Amino acid sequence: MFKAQSVAITGAQGGIGRALAEMFISNGANVSISDLSDPKDVGEKIGAVSFKCDVSNENDIKNFILGSENINGPIDIFVSNAGVGYGDPKHAADASNEYWELSWKINVMSSVYASRCLIPGMRKRGSGRFVITASAAGLLSQIGSSSYTATKHAAVGFAESLAIRHWDEGIKTHCICPQYVKTNMTKGMRMAEGHQDGLLEPEDVAEALKNSISEDKFMVLSHPVVGDYFKNKANNYEAYIRGMNKLKQKLGSNQLPD
Repeated sequence: MFKAQSVAITGAQGGIGRALAEMFISNGANVSISDLSDPKDVGEKIGAVSFKCDVSNENDIKNFILGSENINGPIDIFVSNAGVGYGDPKHAADASNEYWELSWKINVMSSVYASRCLIPGMRKRGSGRFVITASAAGLLSQIGSSSYTATKHAAVGFAESLAIRHWDEGIKTHCICPQYVKTNMTKGMRMAEGHQDGLLEPEDVAEALKNSISEDKFMVLSHPVVGDYFKNKANNYEAYIRGMNKLKQKLGSNQLPD
């Protein structure tokens, strides 16, 4: 399906990013991966070119893109997957400025940096795909992490802007909004492991993206029920807020995001 296409993925040493890389490779793509710590071992194991990249730094993003294109050719599909989540220790505004700034840079600006570098070339070629791994928290909310909720909402908003501005130019955007996925971040997390809608495998998210690309669909919902929750939220915002507050009371303690 992606034979000979050049694909670059950030945050791909494990979890969703690695599963996406393996999915693209198994479908014939030439893949480059990056992570904050050098993912060389993972790259060698799955057959991808690896780069060390701090996505909060625009120059690192540029170097990752240029290095990838030097080896695999112009990037056909870029996946902005790297993300972070920090809890609110005492109240909704209690996370440190450092955590808020890191959340903004990694969850939002990394996609801005990458698209700033890639869009001119994609426009000239009249083709390309930009994928942003957001979260169900970007459509709903993550109890216990206001920085994650706010920046994932912004990530969804930026994905929408990319699609609205460039879809007719042949540049397709896909926004991944999963609920809880079995990663290191959700290990031991009570709300994730016992979630009513299930704790998915990273491979489930990869399959959902593959299907959305084949259908040129913007929104990628590995948990389809998220779409229903989003509709219910829009139809009755007051009930949504009250319901989430009741859930917060039931949980009792902060719950970090996926």
